[in-house]
Amino acid sequence: MPPASTPPEWALKSAVARLATVDAARPHLVPVVFCELDGALFIPVDGKPKSGTRLKRLRNIERNPAVAILIDRYSEDWSDLCWSRIDGRADIVATDDRIRAALRAKYPQYEHVEIGTTAIRVTIEDVVSWSAEGRRPPGVPNLKQ
Repeated sequence: MPPASTPPEWALKSAVARLATVDAARPHLVPVVFCELDGALFIPVDGKPKSGTRLKRLRNIERNPAVAILIDRYSEDWSDLCWSRIDGRADIVATDDRIRAALRAKYPQYEHVEIGTTAIRVTIEDVVSWSAEGRRPPGVPNLKQ
């Protein structure tokens, strides 16, 4: 599929994504929650337990703002597989009321977990998505039938 500037709706509704940042030598990949506002993705630095106070993903973004986010859907029926990779530029922003409201609307867990005062904002530069739908090889049954 050709690149797009907007992630597919199923990806934006997904509960979890993987955020890739880069340090001086290697990629750093972590699972994250996120919300979409005004065409950008926001990843909270919330109150869940973390390893240390200054997260590696934040240090990496300060050095190199290029990031990738991968959202995928796995199924035992491989004809349902799909993924979307979002490439963008990240910066660290204050978590405002709109971001908090969007996160609470998507994740009821934030009724009991502190959202925090900072978030990673990803300005989307490119979106590449793939889906197995319609690509089933001859002779492979559709498990949904």
